[in-house]
Amino acid sequence: IAARAIARAGHLSLLVNNAGIQVEQPSDALDMDRFDRVIAVDLLAVAHLSSRVIGHMAQRGSGAILNISSVHEIVPKPGFLSYSAAKGGIGNLTRTLALEFAGRGVRVNAVGPGATVTPMNAGWTGDPERRRVVEAHIPMGRPAEAAEIAAVAAFLLSDEASYVTGQTLYACGGLSLYGDFARNWST
Repeated sequence: IAARAIARAGHLSLLVNNAGIQVEQPSDALDMDRFDRVIAVDLLAVAHLSSRVIGHMAQRGSGAILNISSVHEIVPKPGFLSYSAAKGGIGNLTRTLALEFAGRGVRVNAVGPGATVTPMNAGWTGDPERRRVVEAHIPMGRPAEAAEIAAVAAFLLSDEASYVTGQTLYACGGLSLYGDFARNWST
């Protein structure tokens, strides 16, 4: 993918790693095929594509990579061990690449959305009772709209964030401030 994009465009100045899935399953009875699939999509694909693009950006002396993480990078989500592990890995991947390539003009950051109205979250956003439970645990009292997350992503990719690297910006309505919420949040 990276080689085709570079060949077609001549260069890449921005990369957004946005693919993601989540699978709910009890941690004491993991289906390892399902676990491995989440890790492959949510973490390994990010590492693979980033490694194919970042050298090209560094040779040009500029570029920005944005990884879509989650508030679950730092706040565990019971029943979603693979997702929480992958997003925790995204945080360290982001910081490691940022440290390695900051001196070569490449910035690497992540956005960590909290509860957001998306098709992946239709299970709770479309169920009034489950949505009420989730909203009760968000300090701002509501989930994000996708456009709110996109605005944070656009900022991190822009020249306005030219001195920002190695950071995950949590766009989570304050969910990251309330680390114990997950114990009582069963969606």
